[in-house]
Amino acid sequence: MFYGYGFDSTFLLILPAIIFAAYAQSKVTSTFNKYLQVRNSYGHTGYAVARRILDVNGLQDVPVELVKGRLSDHYDPRTRVLRLSQDVYSSNSLASVGVAAHECGHAIQHSEGYAPLIIRNAIVPVASFGSQAAWLFIIAGFIFSWGNLIDIGILLFSAAVAFQVITLPVEFNASSRAIALLEGNGLVASDELGPAKEVLKAAALTYVAAAFSAIMQLVRLLVLRGRRD
Repeated sequence: MFYGYGFDSTFLLILPAIIFAAYAQSKVTSTFNKYLQVRNSYGHTGYAVARRILDVNGLQDVPVELVKGRLSDHYDPRTRVLRLSQDVYSSNSLASVGVAAHECGHAIQHSEGYAPLIIRNAIVPVASFGSQAAWLFIIAGFIFSWGNLIDIGILLFSAAVAFQVITLPVEFNASSRAIALLEGNGLVASDELGPAKEVLKAAALTYVAAAFSAIMQLVRLLVLRGRRD
């Protein structure tokens, strides 16, 4: 935000987050592309790995579907469907089996009632509404100099921040499970676990960057709110 024609110094609070987010996105893209070109020793596709892991964990009723988009892979807890992008679904690369195993980790979390996942799923509606509506209240509050509106907006935005923060243990745990599942089920050779970990670590950076960005944006809003008092 700007005051008069002067630069708002609070922008400097979120500048590191912007740079980190750009780095994280670049890292995950380059790492995924690198190992998308490396075939796993056993020739398993992402679909085959996902189906195998789900079946041995008693999740035969969880279908694995193809979804459009790149790196759009996800497990939907509402419909109990695991969806893999084209690059993952039909590819036998190390990147593909790593991502497929990670999404299976989420399916297993759901079946076991993993607490952080349950909490995250519970706050999705509030976080979704908060991330969209918060700025309407905040901008209107600053325009009309009405502190109560700003406070409501900050409270709503806090729900979105909470969602990003609780996402971290969910994603880290899914990645840990993925490596254990790949190793325990003999789905990749022992020397291929390292590259799979690299892919998942790079992906995890994007979640760390998202949480960091959300936190710093919240700090910035609180500073701006303090200036209005």
